[in-house]
Amino acid sequence: MSNLYLWVKAFHIIFVASWFAGLFYLPRILVNLAMVPQESHAERERLLLMGHKLYRFATLLAVPAVLLGLWLWLGFGIGKGQGWIHAKLLLVLGVIGYHVHCRKFLRQFEQFANRHDHRWFRWFNEASVLLFAAIVILVVVKPF
Repeated sequence: MSNLYLWVKAFHIIFVASWFAGLFYLPRILVNLAMVPQESHAERERLLLMGHKLYRFATLLAVPAVLLGLWLWLGFGIGKGQGWIHAKLLLVLGVIGYHVHCRKFLRQFEQFANRHDHRWFRWFNEASVLLFAAIVILVVVKPF
């Protein structure tokens, strides 16, 4: 293994873990937004500001995470000819979709168009944990 490969892998792990930290917390902000009473404008605005800032920060972490992952896959041949990499890539697409949906939900709260209660967002919050666990298991165990 080359030294470059290890650096790319290390930074990929750092950016993925950081990106997921944002994806673990952002839906909690959505839960809190869904629980804000209608008359509590200051609380709503504060949570929306926090949500937008966290979304931007998580996006800045997602870009290098994805690019470094592509470098590992295409540049170093990680997973080449193995089934687990295809499942991982599919799940990564799911994570990107999850990330984009967080922005969509923030916009809906901004426009007073949210259609979900806090219980729904609590379940939505768990999806990021399940995606993270599945990806880690695929990468470490390589079951197929």
